[in-house]
Amino acid sequence: MKSIAPSELIINNRGAIYHLDLRPEELAETVITVGDPDRVAAVSKYFDRVEYKRQHREFITHTGFIGSKRISVLSTGIGPDNIDIVLNELDALVNIDFDTRMIRPSLHSLSIIRIGTSGSLQADIPVDGFVAGTHGLGIDNLLNFYLHVQHEEEQQLIQSFLTQTQLHQKTAQPYITSASPSLMKHFVEGYHQGITVTCPGFYGPQGRVLRLGLNNPDLVDRLTDFRFGQHRIANFEMETSAIYGLGRLLGHHCLSLNAIVANRVSKEFSKDGQAAVEKLIQKSVEIIAAI
Repeated sequence: MKSIAPSELIINNRGAIYHLDLRPEELAETVITVGDPDRVAAVSKYFDRVEYKRQHREFITHTGFIGSKRISVLSTGIGPDNIDIVLNELDALVNIDFDTRMIRPSLHSLSIIRIGTSGSLQADIPVDGFVAGTHGLGIDNLLNFYLHVQHEEEQQLIQSFLTQTQLHQKTAQPYITSASPSLMKHFVEGYHQGITVTCPGFYGPQGRVLRLGLNNPDLVDRLTDFRFGQHRIANFEMETSAIYGLGRLLGHHCLSLNAIVANRVSKEFSKDGQAAVEKLIQKSVEIIAAI
C-alpha cells in the first residue's frame, strides 16, 4: 500500500488536517455538524467542559464532554462542496495515519449528526417543527464523482423520482442514501420523518423566483407530490445527501435533523427561527449525550 502524497492529504505545520485544522486527538467519535459557525457555541454551551477549540476559515470545532460522553461540534458552512471537505477530512482524522500517510489497517466509524434548518415540502410539517431525514436524496451531483452503488429499493426510488420530477441529465443525476438506522431509532418522538432532498443552491435550485426564470418551474410541486410506497419528501436543504452518501461510502453512521423555518406549501416563514433551532439543539443534544 502506497503512502498518500502531500498534495492529496494536506497536513499543516502543527500536524493538523488542512481545512479543519484538527489533529486526530482533537476529534471525538460523536460529531455534531452545523452549517452556521455561530451555531457551534450554541451547541457547546451544553457541554460540561470544553477540551479544544479550533478555527480555520468557516470551520470551527469545539470538542468537549457531557458527563462521560465526548462530543465534537463542527461548523461546515453551506453546501455539498463544503461537506465534501468536511466528511473526507473527518474520515482522514480517524482512518489515516498522519505519520506514515497510510490508511490504517483497522477502520473506525464516527457517528455524524447534522443539526440544521430547512424548508418543509408538506403542509402537515409546520414551521418550527423538526424533521429527521430517513434518506438524503441529492440533486447536487456530488456523489456522482465517487464510485458508489445504490441498493435495489434506492434504485427504484430514484427511477420513480425522475419520472415524477422530470429532472434530466442537464440538471442533475439524482442519488439517494439511507440514514443510519442505529441513529434514526433514537429520534422518533417529536420528529417528523421523511426524505430530505439536498439542492446545490438556495434560489433557483429550490424553486425560488426573484429576477431569473426557472428551467423546471413545477419542481417544488412535484417534490411535494412524490410518493414511493410509504416514502414521501419531507423537506429540502443543502447538505444532507452529501453527508449520507459520503458517510455510507466511508463507513460512518449519519443522521440529519432539521428545524423547519419555512413551509413552501403554505408559504409561511418562522416568526422566530432562532428559537426553533435552539429547541432542536437542546432536544437533540440531550438524546445524543444519552446514546
